[in-house]
Amino acid sequence: MSKSPVPTRADYRIFYPITTRWSDNDIYGHVNNVTYYSYFDTAANRYLIEEGGLDIEDGHIVGFVVNSGCEYHAPVTYPEDIEAGVRVDRLGNSSVQYGIAIFKSGEAQAAAHGHFVHVFVERAANRAVPIPANLRSALERLLD
Repeated sequence: MSKSPVPTRADYRIFYPITTRWSDNDIYGHVNNVTYYSYFDTAANRYLIEEGGLDIEDGHIVGFVVNSGCEYHAPVTYPEDIEAGVRVDRLGNSSVQYGIAIFKSGEAQAAAHGHFVHVFVERAANRAVPIPANLRSALERLLD
């Protein structure tokens, strides 16, 4: 488990509920480390879809994950209700770095936290583009 300061709910702007799944557990009886990245991806994209109007099926702009990292503070298991807290740590011209943490239901301190970086690209050309206004506006609301 990590030795860095453990974030609290007050450090994040919006929360999304997640229910762990049977397949999330590993042989050691807790959620496998790689599954946290799926939780991060789910939370960030849900925010972009619901608050920024990201069209994942037909939109010409998409977000590619180019960097991520996670620190673990306490185990999470199945079955357990958890929440992903999301904020924006850095907002660039074509990229955003989210701060995301996983909290057990009712817990003030994060079980895990990390970062997740999206670069926005034009789908057909596969080239970075400035973040569209609707997405930028949504992301600005989460700036730390």
